[in-house]
Amino acid sequence: MASTNEACKTVHEKVDDCLAVGVVDLNTGMLMGVHHSVPYFTQAYLDAVAAAAVEMFRGKNVRRVEELLSQQRGEAIKDSFEEIFISSPKVFHFMATIKDKGAVVVMITKKTVNQGMGWATLRNALGSVKTTLP
Repeated sequence: MASTNEACKTVHEKVDDCLAVGVVDLNTGMLMGVHHSVPYFTQAYLDAVAAAAVEMFRGKNVRRVEELLSQQRGEAIKDSFEEIFISSPKVFHFMATIKDKGAVVVMITKKTVNQGMGWATLRNALGSVKTTLP
């Protein structure tokens, strides 16, 4: 079985202008695997990105919105965000969850990457990444 780092490397290699691919545990905020080609992506930087991803998917404000939706709909709404896309001045961030593993895969690319291709690659990789997770 391939390691999570190897799975991240495989995704990284499939997308021209991909800068990094990482897997974050949404329960602990721990980085479970990563591969990148950016020299200034230090461990502190990677940890900060992991924490930001957890906040976006499971943060206090997200939980509050889910609580309000649960009250309105009369049914439990929890862990409802499945994918998030961010466009910043120089890069795209594609993020997709693996719900049954409580993880999110984050792929950071240059803005030269076609968004459809980015999503297709990330979504297609979720199964192979999932097999590397405990």
